[in-house]
Amino acid sequence: MHRSASLLDQLDRRLPATLDFLREMVGINSYTGNPTGVNRVGELTAAAFAPLGFQAEFVQANHPQWGRHLVLTRQGATDRSIAMVSHLDTVFPPEEEERNDFRWRQEGDRIYGPGTHDIKGGTALMRLVLETLRDQFPTAYDAVTWRLFLNAAEETFSPDFGDLCRARLGAGSLGALVFEAEGRAHTASTTPRLVVARKGRAAWCVRVDGRAAHAGGNHAQGANAIVQLAETVRRIASLTDYSKALTFNVGRVTGGSTLNRVPHEALAEGEFRAFTPETFAAGRSALMSLAGQGDVRSPADGHACRVAIEIVSESRPWPRNPGTDRLLGLWQQAGADLGITVEPEERGGLSDGNLLWDHLPTIDGLGPYGEHDHCSERSADGSKTPEYVLASSFVPKAALNVMGILRLIP
Repeated sequence: MHRSASLLDQLDRRLPATLDFLREMVGINSYTGNPTGVNRVGELTAAAFAPLGFQAEFVQANHPQWGRHLVLTRQGATDRSIAMVSHLDTVFPPEEEERNDFRWRQEGDRIYGPGTHDIKGGTALMRLVLETLRDQFPTAYDAVTWRLFLNAAEETFSPDFGDLCRARLGAGSLGALVFEAEGRAHTASTTPRLVVARKGRAAWCVRVDGRAAHAGGNHAQGANAIVQLAETVRRIASLTDYSKALTFNVGRVTGGSTLNRVPHEALAEGEFRAFTPETFAAGRSALMSLAGQGDVRSPADGHACRVAIEIVSESRPWPRNPGTDRLLGLWQQAGADLGITVEPEERGGLSDGNLLWDHLPTIDGLGPYGEHDHCSERSADGSKTPEYVLASSFVPKAALNVMGILRLIP
């Protein structure tokens, strides 16, 4: 108990500096499509970790319009290593932040601002954890090689970041610790949930090729691509199976040209998600089976619409697995030492954990707690509340992570 109290006291003293670092990061727009801002956050982060002995490596993302990934490394005395994962980008364009006056704003325990919750708060907490390990547990800190990976384009599909991480992980890697935000059962709860599985996601595109005709003078010659697309997307939506946690979403539909023409082409885009590889594969197969000759035909001669379906991008599921469950067990034991109950969570959204879980044991949700990520709007009636993080969540979560890491290091 004395050890826990001392640890919490140390973390409390460091919290103001941690929040100052977070405020600096939040003050820089780092929308994925703003590489200048992403790179500025990367440079600020590298400077913040340099006093802890970390060397910086910047790696340009494969996409030329994105910023640079950041790898921070501190060599340890042994071949054992631990990976910590965060990202540099947010989803908010500069004009959206300006339009909604979305900036750092502290109101009681809540700190609002772009990235406070997703994921700059996680990066700040990561530094707090490492500072504490260095000062309070120097033997453990010096024994391990620390590798910090910060994605420049996590909010988009960036498989090259996974390749970068895997190429730099040594044989003695003990685990990957992902600092996305903590989960909780509801906003009134203080019980942390750590992420032990995430859905995979595939983005798809459906193109329908029909036949144009004059809508007034020659309507029967046409094969209406929009009508066919409507039928196809209805079938896609019906593939959702909540009992298997398989969801299909139709996100965008376009088609046709002018009102006096039977449309000859139409397009729909969307995604599907599933937790297990088996369900994911079954969903993919069911989707692709809808391609081919359509049901909508020209009344004049039976010319049929054609349906083409393409998988545009794919991120595989991160299913529940023994490696992740072992890490969860260590963090649950650490929680017991601190009087904190730790629960598992299977989360529908993606993270960089999807890129790493089958390469080394991975656990997620190690960041602070907040709500309303990806939201920048605020309404007078309170029905719209922007992204925020709870200042009070940093110290207990940092203590949990410190104790969990100490159990991870043999």
